[in-house]
Amino acid sequence: MNDFKHKILDILKEDSRRSTNEIAVMLGVPEEGVIVAIAEMEADHVIVKYSTVVNWSKVDEEKVTALIEVQITPERGRGFDAIAERIYLYPEVKSVYLMSGAYDLLVEIEGKNLREAAMFVSNKLSPIDAVLSTKTHFILKKYKQDGIIFEDKEDDHRLVISP
Repeated sequence: MNDFKHKILDILKEDSRRSTNEIAVMLGVPEEGVIVAIAEMEADHVIVKYSTVVNWSKVDEEKVTALIEVQITPERGRGFDAIAERIYLYPEVKSVYLMSGAYDLLVEIEGKNLREAAMFVSNKLSPIDAVLSTKTHFILKKYKQDGIIFEDKEDDHRLVISP
C-alpha cells in the first residue's frame, strides 16, 4: 500500500465523517484521486466499516462489557482458527484476538447485564470441547477508547490566592 492511501486511512481513522473533498484539500490532491483510492481500499477490504465511538455511560441504557481470557486446545490442521470462528459467530461477541502469553484468545462480549454476560460464558463458551479454561473480567468504566478520552474534566473554580 502506498503512502497516499496510508494518509487517507489516518485521516479517516481520526474522523470517518470527513468528505472526500475535505481529504483532498488536506492532502493537496484532486478529489477524484481520493475517491478512487477509497473505493479501492473498500473493495480490497482494507476499509471494512465506518463506525461511531459511543460513550455508553452517557446513554440511559444498561450495557455490560466483559473481556474473557480463554485457554484452548488448538485443532489439528486448523490451529486456533476453527475455535475462534465458532466463538466470533455468536452475536454477543464483539471482538476475538489471538494472544501470546498465559491465554490463547481474548474475547470481548456485550450483554444487557452481568447475568447475561455470565450466562454466555457458562452456557455457550465454556461447553466448547476445545476450551480448557476461561477468566472473565467485567469493564467497570471506560476512560479511553480508540484514542477518544471519555472523562469530562471539571474546570477548577477555586479563587487564586496570591501573597
